[in-house]
Amino acid sequence: MRIAYLHNSIRRFPLLLAAMLLLVLPSIVLGVSQPVFKPTLEIRKTSASIDVDGQLNDPGWRSAARVDNFVERNPGDNTEPEVKTEVYTTYDDHNFYVAFVCHDDPKAIRSTMCQRDQTGNDDEVGVLIDPYASASWAYELFVNSYGIQEDALWTPIVGDNTGYDLIWESAAVVTDSGYQAEIALPFASMRFPNQDVQNWKVNFWRNRPREVYKQYSWAANDRNEQCFPCQFGTLTGIASVHPGKGIGIMPTMVAHQSGEITDLRNPDSPFHNADPKGEFSIGGKYAINSDVTVEATVNPDFSQIEADAAQISVNSTVSLMYPERRPFFQEGSDIFRTLFNSFYTRTVNDPQVAAKLTARMGKTTLGYVGARDMNTPYMIPLEESSILLNTGSSTVNVLRGLRTFGSDSRVGVLLSDRRFEHGGSGTVAALDGDIRLSKNYSIDGQYIITHTSELQDSVRTARYGGYGFDGGKHTIAFDGESYTGTALIQRLKREARHWGFVLDYDQVSPSYRTEVGYDPLMSYRNLSLNSNYTFYPKSGAVSRITPGFYASRRWKFDGVKRNSQLFFGLDTQLRKAQTYISVNAGCSSELYNSTEFTGLWEVDFNWNSRLSNKIGLSGGFSEGVSVAYFALAKGNMTSYSASLNLKPVDRLVIQPSINFARSTDRNTGEKFYSGYITRTRILYQANRELSFRLVVQYDDFSRAWEIDPLLTYRLSPFSVFYFGSSNDYWDLAPNVNSPSQWRLAARQLFMKIQYLFQT
Repeated sequence: MRIAYLHNSIRRFPLLLAAMLLLVLPSIVLGVSQPVFKPTLEIRKTSASIDVDGQLNDPGWRSAARVDNFVERNPGDNTEPEVKTEVYTTYDDHNFYVAFVCHDDPKAIRSTMCQRDQTGNDDEVGVLIDPYASASWAYELFVNSYGIQEDALWTPIVGDNTGYDLIWESAAVVTDSGYQAEIALPFASMRFPNQDVQNWKVNFWRNRPREVYKQYSWAANDRNEQCFPCQFGTLTGIASVHPGKGIGIMPTMVAHQSGEITDLRNPDSPFHNADPKGEFSIGGKYAINSDVTVEATVNPDFSQIEADAAQISVNSTVSLMYPERRPFFQEGSDIFRTLFNSFYTRTVNDPQVAAKLTARMGKTTLGYVGARDMNTPYMIPLEESSILLNTGSSTVNVLRGLRTFGSDSRVGVLLSDRRFEHGGSGTVAALDGDIRLSKNYSIDGQYIITHTSELQDSVRTARYGGYGFDGGKHTIAFDGESYTGTALIQRLKREARHWGFVLDYDQVSPSYRTEVGYDPLMSYRNLSLNSNYTFYPKSGAVSRITPGFYASRRWKFDGVKRNSQLFFGLDTQLRKAQTYISVNAGCSSELYNSTEFTGLWEVDFNWNSRLSNKIGLSGGFSEGVSVAYFALAKGNMTSYSASLNLKPVDRLVIQPSINFARSTDRNTGEKFYSGYITRTRILYQANRELSFRLVVQYDDFSRAWEIDPLLTYRLSPFSVFYFGSSNDYWDLAPNVNSPSQWRLAARQLFMKIQYLFQT
């Protein structure tokens, strides 16, 4: 009956049929793929071999499932890509395999021979896997056309945590029609449900940087959807495989020799070289099951291979915050991230022994870090500044739990405790959550209570006199006082294709203090609103334009107004040279050290461009009137920055940069400060294992050079050999008006061998 009805309808409506054919026929003839939201792919097991070499001619690929219906998700909105991408996927008893065939002009492919996780602005392909289909975390594995790996762990709070490392195989080759890449991810490296049949959320991805940075994906993208992994496709067909568990032992041998000038006040004093020293440390990792992993290390070498880039701090009244680069703390750092920086891992400065537990069990995530720290930093937050001291040895314990529920909502708790060797402690209990109200709206917040028991060691704080806080109830001095503090933050957020905003209220009580976090100020209440609206022009020089504004007001905890800000901004993305431009302008007022400063203003301009595969550049400048805090005066402020990313050949990258800042008295023209910091990184990659890096940095504020060469041979993220040095040259002239007297003031040579044994 249905067939006869359709036949009669066609006879009655020939014009309608013709119109339908005109709409459908071009898609059939041209092979135009239609966007598919949350697609499904069933794969089959292979019994044939696959050699990961990028060639795709192995028998194991013959029965692989295939998809090619990619869409352009950026800058296009689920539009047809300019080039075709094919993905093949299968598995065997040990590995999950993915292969990409990327059609393109081979001469236009951008790629860099570099260390893993440093591919930058390259053509690359990847697979994203949410094995528990929980939208609480996901693996990200990417490969460029040299086969260089880049892996990360995505979480809602952090986004892409590139400090996360897995052991997996990859290879890629450039062909006459583009490039091909293979990925083999061992089930032993993964965490997934220990059940007979797997149903994973996955997405296949391709980055293609040209004039515009283009992103293609298998699953179509809804720009009104806040949840990133909720839009992945579903992968079925994997059966009778088991997640990894076992033991990994990682011994490390470190040798170093240091030297320094004997008297910094005398440029002619001799340079003393200390005796060489060697240290042995050992770390272990035990996967209790597919969900829970325990790590421990004794006498670890937690020094960083590359020194932090210097920051201009001449007009800062608080201790600076630097990124964590130590692998032990990088992995799993997403678990401990909160709206307040309640666990800043660099407060664990020099651990003698450390342990860590991470558990990702579907919608539940647990984390624990414990350490015995031999040189403990102690931050004392004040209303307008902070004080940083060293308090010797301490014991640190931090416990974190997270639970995802509903549609992309989560709640978490954090408990931390630090006990000092000579008495005193700091304890933090925090509750946080992110609740999704609708497709576009959500609320998040964190609520904290702290208890501080000070050290009995007033000698360490003698220089700060009898300065008090909390209305004179307490003193800065380490005199054994005990007190409780609170803090909270609450935000209402809207995220959508066009209009978004964040309405934020946060406060910190006068007696709030956290011994393992980064909270440099206390005693304030703050209300702010940040809103923007995004336009997507279909033609012209601009592909995206986002105007917005930011308004805030801060009070002391007792209600006295401290500062206010009102800024307007414009962010744009151009269709040429991967160029991004932002402009911001606004005014503010501030109460500092009982002095009110009005008529403050600032104009900022920033840009970032990738002119070609070989040249990238960025820069910015600021002009305005701001507070020179240490002079307690208004100053005409100027700052600028510029950086280059030069790649003469695919194996060599040169990255020079400069940051400059100056402030002069608005009335007299007297210079409050003026100086710059330059830094150049030179990276050469001989092959996938062997590399050389040189960092040269000059700090004009302290009149110091730092020169750090490093040779690296890396077999895996965990098996590596380093040999390098750190060399500090200082100008030992008595004052700035004296002739320069440069000397090698300090030097350290070091060698490190580390290897991972797995069972």
